[in-house]
Formats: sequence, structure tokens, C-alpha cells
Amino acid sequence: MRQTLRYSRVVSLCLIPLLPLLASPAHARGERQLVEAINDYRAEPQRCERRTLQGARPLALKSSLALPIGYGGGLRERLKASGYQAVSVRTIRLVGAEDAETAFDMLQSDYCRALLDTQYADIGVSRDEDDWQVVLARPLLDGHMGDPRAAAKALLAQVNAARAKPRLCGRKRFAAARPLAWSAALGTAAQGHSRAMANGNYFAHRDRDGESPVDRARDAGYRGRQIGENIAAGQGSPSKAMAGWLASPGHCANLMNPMFTQVGAAYAANSRSDSGIYWTMLFGAP
Repeated sequence: MRQTLRYSRVVSLCLIPLLPLLASPAHARGERQLVEAINDYRAEPQRCERRTLQGARPLALKSSLALPIGYGGGLRERLKASGYQAVSVRTIRLVGAEDAETAFDMLQSDYCRALLDTQYADIGVSRDEDDWQVVLARPLLDGHMGDPRAAAKALLAQVNAARAKPRLCGRKRFAAARPLAWSAALGTAAQGHSRAMANGNYFAHRDRDGESPVDRARDAGYRGRQIGENIAAGQGSPSKAMAGWLASPGHCANLMNPMFTQVGAAYAANSRSDSGIYWTMLFGAP
């Protein structure tokens, strides 16, 4: 029987900077003390720039965010090379701080809003005598995303929640559709394509061997008569990938297509690729 292929793609690239710095034990203790002081400060509501800002989660100390003092090269490339991809980053330079207490006083006085910013999750600190550098960053991957099986389960729940309501995809109106059932074969094909894109650093429906979504589904053991595929890159969680697809008429139409009855989905990450994380959702009708 002739197979029908429907697919769409969406891309949203988000990355950024750095490199670890070797430090003496005394300096390392000072860096940890500064991070502890910053996290104590973030734990409670604080008055900052005439406003009261609510407390924020503690920052995780990351050696990959320890930027060499005075480094002026390609910040994004250095961070990517160290294995850290971020959607946002802020670098703060402090001169004349003889210890961690003085460094924190300077930060609190001049950079309170940055210290209390809830978008940041990680921190790196480097020091050269009384010269300090603090890097605040938020990683591309959502720290609460869980393992690949949890992400696949979340995507299945989200696509079925979207299909449960009538929806306008661009100019085309779709009625509510029946929920999709999980297909292990489509999930295997989706995982393979996401991994190939991440490791091969490309973004396309046709892979480097020239295979299409129909080919990959067939290779994984799926014999459905119709196949559709959505891909995305750069979104750090299932909900962000789904939001991007729903905002795109072509992706949205695949998600809402009543002909599809089965789905498989997966992501793969590679910190040295251009987009960091790649998503694939395969739809099928047996």
C-alpha cells in the first residue's frame, strides 16, 4: 500500500560560553565561600534597587563556568568546548576584593539584581589574587527533565492533551482528535534520528544516509500506511518542544491530524553540537 509522508521541522538555537581554571586550595576555599554567601543571599527575599525580590533557588557551582580572568576570546565557543551549553549567561568582574567576604559585599552592592535573578541555575568563580570573576548561567537542558523515558512519557501526555481540544493551526481549524497510542517501533525510530542529528550536528528530516522518516520507521519494524514527523532543535524540555510545534502551522497540523493513531518520540543531546538537543516525534497510522 502506498505510504503517505507528512513532516515538519522547527529550530530555535540557544547557546553560550567558557573554560575551567586551576586554583590553589586557598583560592578554591575562597571561591566556595563566595558561592555559599551568594546562595544564602538568594534563599530569602531581599531589597534590591528599591524593590523587594523574592528568594531564588541555590546556584550549583560548575567548574566548566570558571572563566579565566581577563579572557577576551570567543566566549560562546569556549563554553561549548567545555561541555556546557547555556541559554543565558552573565559575567561579573570584581577588582580589589582581598577575600570572599569583600567580594560578596561588592556583588551585593552593585549587582544585587543579577545575584537574585531566578533565570540562573549555575555559577562559576575564578580568582587571581584580589581579582575575581563570577559567571552566572542557565543551561540549555532543563535540570528537571528526567531521563529519556520520562521525556517520552511527557511528550505523549502533552500531545494527547493538545488533541483533546479543537485547535486552529495557522488558518486550518481542527476538531478534537482521539488520543494517540505509544508505538515502541516509532519511538525507536525517533530516538535513532534524534541521536543521529545530535551526534552528526545537522537538522533535517532526511538523514546523512539519505533515509526519510518512512525509511526509518520501516527499519524499526513499523508497517503503518501513513507516517508524519516533527523535529525540533534547541528546546531544553518536552514542554518547550511541544510549545514550538503547536505555534507552527505545519507541526500543529501533524499533531492534530485525526488520521494518525500512534506516536513515538525521543530527544538526544550533544553539548558540542550547534543546537545541543534534538527532538523527533513520529506519527503513524497502521
